[in-house]
Amino acid sequence: MENQIKLIEASVEKYKESILKAERYIWNNPETGFKEWKTNAYLKEKYTALGYTLHEAGNIPGFYVEIDTGREGPCVLVLGEMDSVICPEHPEADKETGAVHACGHNTHSATLYGIAAALTENGMLDNLCGKIKLCAVPAEELLEIEYRAELKKQGIIKYFGGKSEFLYRGYFDDVDIAFMVHAGGRFGVRKGHHVGCIVKKIIYKGKAAHAGGAPQMGRNALYAATCGLNAVNAIRETFLNMDYIRVHPIMTAGGTMVNAIPSEARLESYVRGKTFDAMKKVNRKVNQALVGAALSLGTNIEIVDYPGYSPTVHDSTLGDMFAEAAAAIIPQHEFKIVQGVATGSTDMGDLSSIMPIQHADAAGAKGTGHGMDYYIVDPVAACVDSAKLQLMMLYLLLSDNGERAKKVIAEYKPQFATKEEFLSFVDSLNDSGDRIEYFDDGTAKVRIDK
Repeated sequence: MENQIKLIEASVEKYKESILKAERYIWNNPETGFKEWKTNAYLKEKYTALGYTLHEAGNIPGFYVEIDTGREGPCVLVLGEMDSVICPEHPEADKETGAVHACGHNTHSATLYGIAAALTENGMLDNLCGKIKLCAVPAEELLEIEYRAELKKQGIIKYFGGKSEFLYRGYFDDVDIAFMVHAGGRFGVRKGHHVGCIVKKIIYKGKAAHAGGAPQMGRNALYAATCGLNAVNAIRETFLNMDYIRVHPIMTAGGTMVNAIPSEARLESYVRGKTFDAMKKVNRKVNQALVGAALSLGTNIEIVDYPGYSPTVHDSTLGDMFAEAAAAIIPQHEFKIVQGVATGSTDMGDLSSIMPIQHADAAGAKGTGHGMDYYIVDPVAACVDSAKLQLMMLYLLLSDNGERAKKVIAEYKPQFATKEEFLSFVDSLNDSGDRIEYFDDGTAKVRIDK
C-alpha cells in the first residue's frame, strides 16, 4: 500500500496548480442548477485535453466519463457537483444573478477534474479492477422551483435534482457504489441519515379590486397567503421530533401595485423529514393548513407538489473505509465520524435508495453555508487533499479483485429493489391543481391531496 500512496500523491501533485486554477475559475463564474453552461464548457475542455471521451447530457449541463480497467469487477461512481446557490449579499456574488458558490461546489468540480487527471498517470489503474465513472453533475441545490418546473413542463427534465435526473436517464444503470466528498469545515463522514424533502409551489388566487375605492369587491390573495403561513406555523408543535421535520416557506410574489388588491400570491416551500412516511403525513397537514386559509378568505389555492430528494442513508462500511483512507493518505487532517441525522437534503438520497453511497466531507471552507461569509480558505485541503482521499477510496474498493467493494454491495439492503420501482414511487408524490371548488349556494368542496 505504501507504493500506492506514493503514486497517488505524486499523480495528484503533478496537477496541483491546474486543480487550484479550476477551483478559482468556477468560483468566479457561479451558475445555478441546470444553468452551469460556462462551468460545463470549461470542464469539458479540461477533460478532453486529458484524452477522455465525454458522455454529455446535451440539453442540460453535465457529463460523465468512464474508465475501464480492463479487469472484471464492480463499477464505482464518483460525483462532483457544479451548481451554486443564490446569496446576493455575499461580497463576491454575481452582480446580476446573485449566484455564488457559498456551497463549495466549485471545489467539487475542481477535485473531480484532479481525480480524472491523476487517473491518466502511469500505474494508477494497474492494481484496480472494474470500472470507474466520474460524473460532473448539475443542480444539487434545490432552488428556482419556477424555472425547474418550466424545464419539466417543456420535457427537458423530469426531476429537479441533477443526480435524480441522471439516474432517470440511465447514466448510472451499471453503477454498484457511489460516493462524493462535499466541501466543509473538516474531513469526515456521517453514519446515519440526511432528511428528504417534498417541494411545494403554492399559488393563492384572489380577485383584484381598487384597494382604496372598492376593497370589498376584491379577494386579497396576499392576506390569504399570510394566513396560510400563520396556519402552518400553528401546527408546528404537532410535528414529531423523531421525524426531523422542517417546513420553511418563502413568498416569491405578493401583488403587482400598491393601489390594487393582490389577485395572486406565490409561495415556495419544502417539507423535509427523515422518512418518506413522515414527509407525506406532514405534507398533508401543511396542505390542510394552507387550504383552510384560502377558504377563510374566499380565495382559491393551487398547490403543486413535486418529489424533491429522498432521505439519504449513508453506508456505514463505506464510512469506515473513508476513515481508513484518510488515515493512510492525508494523516495531517483530523477525520471525524458523526452519528445521527442531518436536516439538510441532497439528491444523493435518490442514489442511496437503490445503491450503497457515502457523502463525505472535506476541510477547507469557512463561514455559514449558503451565507454571505462563506469562503474557501484552504483550497489545497478542499481540492488537492480531497482528490487524494477519493483516489485512495477507489484503491481500497477496487484493488484485490474488488473484494471490499463486493462486500459492501452484498451487505447493502436497498429501500427499493430496482430503479424502476424507486422512480415509480417517487412519481406518486406528484400532485397538482386547485384545491377548492366554490358553488353558487355558498358551499364549497375542498381537496387536501389526491
